[in-house]
Amino acid sequence: MVFWKWCGAGLAVLLSGCGFGGYDPVQFEVNGEAIVARGVIDASTLRAFDEITAQYPDNKVLVLQNVPGSADDEANLVLAQKVRARGFNTVVPASGMVASGGTDLFVAGVNRELKAGACVGVHSWATIFYEGRDLDRDDPDHQPYLDFYDVMGIPQSFYWYTLDVASVDDIHWMTATEADQYRMTTRGGGALGADASCEARF
Repeated sequence: MVFWKWCGAGLAVLLSGCGFGGYDPVQFEVNGEAIVARGVIDASTLRAFDEITAQYPDNKVLVLQNVPGSADDEANLVLAQKVRARGFNTVVPASGMVASGGTDLFVAGVNRELKAGACVGVHSWATIFYEGRDLDRDDPDHQPYLDFYDVMGIPQSFYWYTLDVASVDDIHWMTATEADQYRMTTRGGGALGADASCEARF
């Protein structure tokens, strides 16, 4: 079963149409000592990441310029584990945006920085049959996410917060206070982007 976290068309389109077609997969490019990511994470992203890191093994900063989510959450969790295992730091620049599965990728960094003005969106995950927020808390479908956050040093309360704060057809843009509460960053930053400016980045 494919799990996905993506609001690729913005808030005007329900996520029942997201995660299936009509998206641009992540592309990586090198900028100095950084690797810059743009696009939606899917199964092809794993190979693309392996290729770029093989070519530039000393580049250990992953800049998430615009990563609105994942069309394949299982692939995203594998990618995030590679990011952590290979010692990458993650940055969302002032003009950048991560949301949904992209936010999960951000927390995989060993050191994590949200620049002032960065946009960080969260909401419930979904399959074509149901949302994560609709399941009982002891449902086994929650466990891969809980295990992931444990490994990344993020409190499990963050997972439940993402389910509660917005349904799959909506998105919540986090404040700097919320990011601090859930230990998302290892380096202090300024105020994060607000609703209107963040929605314009989709």
